Amino acid sequence: MTDSARLALPWLAAGQAQKEWTHNEALALLDIAVQASVEAVGVDVPPENPAAGACWIAGAAPTGAWAGRAAAIAGWTEGGWRFVAPRAGFAAWSVADGTLVRYGAGGWRIERAAPIAVPSGGAVIDAECRNAVTAILAALRTGGLLA
Repeated sequence: MTDSARLALPWLAAGQAQKEWTHNEALALLDIAVQASVEAVGVDVPPENPAAGACWIAGAAPTGAWAGRAAAIAGWTEGGWRFVAPRAGFAAWSVADGTLVRYGAGGWRIERAAPIAVPSGGAVIDAECRNAVTAILAALRTGGLLA
C-alpha cells in the first residue's frame, strides 16, 4: 500500500501488526505540516541540538541528515528527523523573518504585503474616517500583516 498522496502519510493496512507505529508516524508528520512554524528558511546545515518539535525549511543544498531533502520542512522529533516535502500552496510562519512564507514555482518565498498609503486630502468631514483608517493600518502594521 502506498502512502497518502499529499503529505505521504502512511496508511494502516488490514491485519497489520504494530499499527500504533504507523499511526504515530503519521501523527509526527502532521505535527510538522499542520499550522507549520519554522525557525528559519533556506538552512542547509541541520542544527546540532534541536529541541523536539522545532522545524526548519531546508535550503537548496542541504547536508548531513538533510541531504537530498532540498526545500523540505525538516522537523526534529524524539525519534529523529522527519521531513515533509512541500507542495504548491504550502505556507509556514518563519520565526526568523517574522512573516509568512509560501511554497510555489519550485521554491519558498517570503510573503511581503504591499504598502498601503495613509489617507490624505478630502474635506473636513473626512478627518474622522482618515483617522480611523490610519489607526487600522497602524494596528495591522504593528501585527506584521501589512508593510
